[in-house]
Amino acid sequence: MQLEYISAFNVVLGVISRFWPVWIALAIVLGASFVYKKKLGLYGQLFDSGVGIVGVGICLFWLFTAIFASTISPFDPLAQVPVMKDALPGAIEPTSKLIYYFGGDKLARDVFSRMVFGSQIVLIIAPAATGFALMVGITLGLPAGYYGGRIDTFLSFLANLVLAFPVILLFYLLVTPGIMDTPIPYAMAGLFFLFPIIFFSVLFWTRYKNRPDRLYILLGLTLVIGGWIYAGLVFDADPLKIVHIDPNQLNIFVAVVFASSPGVFRIVRGLTMDIKTRDYVAAAQTRGESPWYIMLWEILPNARGPLIVDACLRIGYTTILLGTLGYFGLGLAPESPDWGTAIKDASRLLRSFIHPALPPTIALMSFVLGLNLLADSLREQSMKD
Repeated sequence: MQLEYISAFNVVLGVISRFWPVWIALAIVLGASFVYKKKLGLYGQLFDSGVGIVGVGICLFWLFTAIFASTISPFDPLAQVPVMKDALPGAIEPTSKLIYYFGGDKLARDVFSRMVFGSQIVLIIAPAATGFALMVGITLGLPAGYYGGRIDTFLSFLANLVLAFPVILLFYLLVTPGIMDTPIPYAMAGLFFLFPIIFFSVLFWTRYKNRPDRLYILLGLTLVIGGWIYAGLVFDADPLKIVHIDPNQLNIFVAVVFASSPGVFRIVRGLTMDIKTRDYVAAAQTRGESPWYIMLWEILPNARGPLIVDACLRIGYTTILLGTLGYFGLGLAPESPDWGTAIKDASRLLRSFIHPALPPTIALMSFVLGLNLLADSLREQSMKD
């Protein structure tokens, strides 16, 4: 069957029009951010520089793309239309008359729809795994830097032991199919996912232990919400069927947390060793504050600048790593629309068809670029502070 095509100009216009919910959301959020930037703290300060505006804009673009993916995409990312196999950009699907804006891949799937839905996988795994790694690194790095001695020696030894492995080799060992069939990923997930519950419980206890009316509410919410998420992620036992993670994604999630936590630990430990010598920490000790209160409410807030910058960069590293794992066919399912898997599938036919490889490659590059620009702007603001 002879396919019909639209012009390149109409392809560009069509792609721009498909992102209409993203443009509306960006206009609302960025407009409100500009108007109220003086009241938004560190986030508002990002709009004082061009680098910050571009970084925030790119990151928000992909965030809203992930949120509105089902509205933006004209096709199911896994749907196959045999006649559209290796179709060039702008091809019109004969039955529905919808357009394959970026063409079709070797399995006759819409490249544009797969790129859009691929953003959901990246924006779920990378930021969430980085957040858990921050929880683990902060919870262990604060006492190591504050107390020193044997605690520091023991925790630093464990961190250095993990950091001694090459990152790619470590991920390769953790996400291979053989490991996925063992209870190791679930045991590691059970350990790592406890840290946010412990962190917030101690955080609220040290702050509100003399105000039981507020303490009990916050502790109750922490235990209920934390336990609900914990049961859904580790045991897939969420009674509401809301919190769920596929085994392949859990494996990658745990691998990212395991590999990233030691780096966060060393940063937090170093910052704590520096900040604990400041006068305001000595003043808190003189007031009789507990060590954990000092760590969480005196030291940690003053270390937020470097940690926020590191988190942005770490999300970018994780995104690249997910793409690398997908390229090698590790972790996620072979039919997954994540950008790494899409690049791997398209790379095998680059000499014949280059168009399936470009959209996921540009998407991955632009998202990491946005995170790096955001980190640069945050670094400048933290230095001013």
